[in-house]
Amino acid sequence: MKLRTLGVITLACGLCPTVFILSSCSDTRRARATESPKMSNSDIEQSITAKIASEPDLDAKDVKVDSDKDKANITVKGTVYSEAARTRVLAIAKSVEPNFTITDKIDVKPREVSREQYTEEMANQARETAQSAGEKVGKSLEDAWLHTKVKTKLAANSTKEATKINVDVENRVVTLRGRVDTAEAKRDAGRIASETNGVRRVNNQLVVRAS
Repeated sequence: MKLRTLGVITLACGLCPTVFILSSCSDTRRARATESPKMSNSDIEQSITAKIASEPDLDAKDVKVDSDKDKANITVKGTVYSEAARTRVLAIAKSVEPNFTITDKIDVKPREVSREQYTEEMANQARETAQSAGEKVGKSLEDAWLHTKVKTKLAANSTKEATKINVDVENRVVTLRGRVDTAEAKRDAGRIASETNGVRRVNNQLVVRAS
């Protein structure tokens, strides 16, 4: 009687490892099924580019994407026409690979708009942007247009440092404020503003940083 009992116990215990192994294999298959396939560098670049292209209002067709999986880095470069577009492009890149570092090499160069094309809506937007940057723009459409035009020309013709120059416009008089690295940068900014068609006078208050 004792032998039978022991035999049953042994058999039952012998089943335990088998049941455990089957359960473990099932869990492994389930885990593998839920894993997303890893993307190649080309896949990552195409995915980001496609997402950017899917937003036509973003207008970032000049943006290029380079992925380096070994360094867990994505480099985004090119030109966009506003800070909002730049921020959105970087957010799209991050959404595709949240664990990668995003290297920003995007230049922001606003479009130059003619006086005939410039609207009240554009002027209101320019005033809001200027206010958030600590700049002042007069109430006239002309002042808003000149502010936009001077900022655009500074971005197109100067270094990144010069794009941070504060530009105030009132009654077609432009005042430049901020700090630049060299006297040449100060002269260039003043020249660009004074050569902008429609500007009556330029007050160049830029300060050259001490070396």
